[in-house]
Amino acid sequence: MRSPLILAGVGLFALTAQPLFAQEEQSPPEGAPAQTEAAPAATPPPMAGSATGSAQAGPNRRFTGEDLFNLAVAADPEISPDGRRIAYVRQSNDIMQDRAVSSIWMIDTATGRQTPLAGQDGDAFSPRWSPDGTRLAYVSTAGGSPQLWVRWMDGGEAVRLTGLPTSPSSLAWSPDGQSIAYTMLVKDEGLKLGSQPKDKPEGAKWAEPLEIYDLLTYRADGQGYIQPGFDKIFMIPASGGAPRQLTFGPYHDGGPLSWSKDGSTLYFGANRKPDWQTDPVEGEVYALDIASGAIRQLTDRDGPDGHPVVSPDGSKIAYLGFDDARRAYENDDLYVMNTDGSNRRILTENWDFSPANIVWDHDGGGIYAQYDDAGETKVARIGLDGSVRDVVSGVDGGGLDRPYTGGSFSVADNDAIAFTGGTATRPAEVQLEANGRTRILTDLNASMRATKALGQVRKITATSSVGGLLIDGWLTLPPGYVEGSRVPLILEIHGGPFAAYGPHFSTDNQLYAAAGYAVLSANPRGSTSYGEDFADAIDKAYPGNDYFDLMSIVDQAVEMGVADPNALYVTGGSGGGVLTSWIVGKTDRFKAAAAQKPVINWTTQALTADGPAFFGPYWIGGQPWENQEAYWKLSPLSLVGNVETPTLVVVGSEDYRTPVSEAEQYYTALRLRGVPTALVKVPGASHGSIAARPSQAAAKAAAILAWFEKYKAGWSPPAEASAP
Repeated sequence: MRSPLILAGVGLFALTAQPLFAQEEQSPPEGAPAQTEAAPAATPPPMAGSATGSAQAGPNRRFTGEDLFNLAVAADPEISPDGRRIAYVRQSNDIMQDRAVSSIWMIDTATGRQTPLAGQDGDAFSPRWSPDGTRLAYVSTAGGSPQLWVRWMDGGEAVRLTGLPTSPSSLAWSPDGQSIAYTMLVKDEGLKLGSQPKDKPEGAKWAEPLEIYDLLTYRADGQGYIQPGFDKIFMIPASGGAPRQLTFGPYHDGGPLSWSKDGSTLYFGANRKPDWQTDPVEGEVYALDIASGAIRQLTDRDGPDGHPVVSPDGSKIAYLGFDDARRAYENDDLYVMNTDGSNRRILTENWDFSPANIVWDHDGGGIYAQYDDAGETKVARIGLDGSVRDVVSGVDGGGLDRPYTGGSFSVADNDAIAFTGGTATRPAEVQLEANGRTRILTDLNASMRATKALGQVRKITATSSVGGLLIDGWLTLPPGYVEGSRVPLILEIHGGPFAAYGPHFSTDNQLYAAAGYAVLSANPRGSTSYGEDFADAIDKAYPGNDYFDLMSIVDQAVEMGVADPNALYVTGGSGGGVLTSWIVGKTDRFKAAAAQKPVINWTTQALTADGPAFFGPYWIGGQPWENQEAYWKLSPLSLVGNVETPTLVVVGSEDYRTPVSEAEQYYTALRLRGVPTALVKVPGASHGSIAARPSQAAAKAAAILAWFEKYKAGWSPPAEASAP
């Protein structure tokens, strides 16, 4: 399991409709007037065509920033219970709005025929089949705000069920198909202290009221300043009617939700303890009796138990969790228990990977789980005896801007598996694995594949100079690369740091490659998918020896004859920004650098980021006032006096994960030292959405390339004036 707070923007909040480029989404708009009439879905708007006009003499074979508007990607494929149809979310870019739009499409698995279902009048996402496969529930912003809709598949009619003040999520059909459970934020009034004077003259224009916050985490990346309130569980009749709130109290009751076989109980994971604000990892599995509202706690250890899923026969619950050892990273483990919480047992004790997105197989003899293995994402079937067998490989869909692991899958009653799969040169498509055969059912970027010469990707491995660890990396080569020739190299470092790169499509890497660079995406120690010990090699020591891993794999790229040792550059975002600023404080071998959304001062990070209960205790080992020496020792700012590399600093203007003040501190320190620098802010962008808008994603990559070009000859500090 990735720890609850990570510096890559991958995994802090549950996603309903993942943006095309970013790792995390902005919430859909709220407050639009309610819509009650049925609205049949129609064909979503076509993807933008950016190559217009008559000035071009012929097609441009290189990948360009304009091509970002033409990309599409498949997400959230939901296969029907009988395996005959797949509903999936198609994410494409609207050139007029400069943003990703989400629509739902249907695939006939026998013929491959596709039909649009929802998404013309607003985003549509989170498709979920009824148990009998006759209806499809989903969330749509048609009418302005996200609401719950149901489509009857035989007649093709879609009806909006809700008029909610905030977005529904974690949709779950009851076993009889009569009800749908979901979670939703219930707003509170919040703390009030005093008031403005009461005698406001008519027509006077006074200042806005005071903003008062009393939560430990009072702002969150992608959300902004948090509105008072708590996530609660609701239920609504699937044919329409008034929603019913099922849980109450000052706790966040989250999804996913799972029904008992008889429909009398809902299972969920939550931290319902009084200290929930200061214990960011804790969680237990609970059983909610729908008739009485009574809640029973089924697990009781110090650690994040959650994601309960009831077995087909209703006798067992599979769930994920681990013992909280106060380390920066822990693998999740898969457990099974009886529905009353008894007979708990671990299934993955000797399996050094982290299962996710668990689903029971139809006969209840095993559980499907997604996991990452050496930078690649797979689906395995884990038997109740602990046996593990891979059933799907090539899962993809961790975002488009950088080559992260990720993706999703679903399983039919006949064990056919729909999943998002792709390659290093092909974004995620809907694929189907059935009867030992895998088929690609979509071709969402056929035009790009036919017209663009993309950089090919090859895997390389190096032995680290510290500890002898094997370090994987992937080289994206310039299109038309001539074997044996040396080219400029960009070391592009992933965030997290508990995440992983792999052979996955990346717009940033392809833009850099199109400009003539080889791009090295590596997994130093701290990366996930290589076992728990490899990830925890940076526990309380980040950044540290991961620096040597990165230098070793750069050396390997040079020894291979690909990288020009006199034309090396470095960049990375979030955790990669941390390491970029650490690297330029350790060596001057790179001609130029671009530190994107970095952390450079762990004291200010721990006290201003959106995870104040997590960063200090879990990453550093205490609070800043308890061990300031440790905080300073791991802060790249401590090395700024050594920097002699022209370093660009990039950040989203609404970043609350690695706050803007971190980038501003580093920029100011470099300016004071006389090191060439510039500060680039991406307007309106959070940490996770820094590449969400296509124009900004293209502009950010162009700015980094321009910076590298500006300093391709390097830079030397001016000679100090001689003493009189």
